[in-house]
Amino acid sequence: MATPKVVRTVTQALLAPLIAVVASVIVTSIVVSIAGSSVSDFWNVIFTWPSHRNMVNIINQTSMIFLAALAAAIGFRMNLFNIGIEGQYTLAGYTAALVAGYAWFPGKLNVLVALVVAMVVGALWAGIAGLLKVTRGVSEVISTIMLNAIAGTLVGYLLNNYGDQYGQGRRTTPIPESSQLSGWTPWTAADGSIWTLTILAVIAGVVVSVMINRTRFGFDLRATGTSEDAAVASGVKVKRMVVISMLISGAIAGLVWMPALFGGADYYGPPFQHQLGFTGIAVALLGRNRPLGIFFGAVLFAWLSEQANPLGLVADISPSIVQITQGVVVLAVVIAYEVVRRWTAAREQRELKAALGAEVAA
Repeated sequence: MATPKVVRTVTQALLAPLIAVVASVIVTSIVVSIAGSSVSDFWNVIFTWPSHRNMVNIINQTSMIFLAALAAAIGFRMNLFNIGIEGQYTLAGYTAALVAGYAWFPGKLNVLVALVVAMVVGALWAGIAGLLKVTRGVSEVISTIMLNAIAGTLVGYLLNNYGDQYGQGRRTTPIPESSQLSGWTPWTAADGSIWTLTILAVIAGVVVSVMINRTRFGFDLRATGTSEDAAVASGVKVKRMVVISMLISGAIAGLVWMPALFGGADYYGPPFQHQLGFTGIAVALLGRNRPLGIFFGAVLFAWLSEQANPLGLVADISPSIVQITQGVVVLAVVIAYEVVRRWTAAREQRELKAALGAEVAA
């Protein structure tokens, strides 16, 4: 039988998500109503079980959003704000596609080399911000935002001047057929395939979870993020931790587009998907920077994005309402957790005062 302490702990853990869900539903419903649309039609479309094709898209999108959020979470756990995931995976995606297209290595070895290149490029690009922070005191927020702009401009320049002509645009050389990954088709070919490299999200999640919770590096990372002064007092080399954390965050960011690249995109160009980095930041906040929480957040965002497509056709509602819903969910979760944290802290203080008062009276 559960003890009162266990029940209270579970209740506290569930209270914040419950408050966030209720608040999100209420606020979104008000927005839909103000927009002059049917609230019931909106929620009916959102909660309708997706078709097989949509389900495949949700799974594939979840893998990329999860990787982006995991990259952001590494920095957040260290109290670093890596806003540059967008630039890191953009530059890494272009470079990996370029290397894979040249096919210097045979078959699947070409895929492995491209993945390593993507991680190295992402890590080095994020490492610039880390070095600037520890050597010149430059805020990683400012430097990563600027590096986003530089990465986008650099890739655009290289693509326009050295890319292959493709319709009205440019692209890198397509990946050879021997290096393409067919994926897994759970239903029919018309429904599409789940990308083979969605497994990268699973591997990265497990590795990061073990690293943060079961290693000395993870302890130092969490300690530094909680209190830098206390970490220094315990012998943690904070500057080195900053650089290493940014390198790891960038390396994971470099993998964000890899499932899509080898899952059917086959080259960098029009198929490239932007904005995953910023989505990942929101999901990392939603998941409280924990891999399991990030997974559920990634599924939620992928679900909402995919279900937004039929809104205009079925319910005559603008799909942009979903973007508002995503923002409301993140804000509601952040606020709800802070409210519950303060309420819990206040209750514990009252209990402590009561216990001390009882001892004095005795």
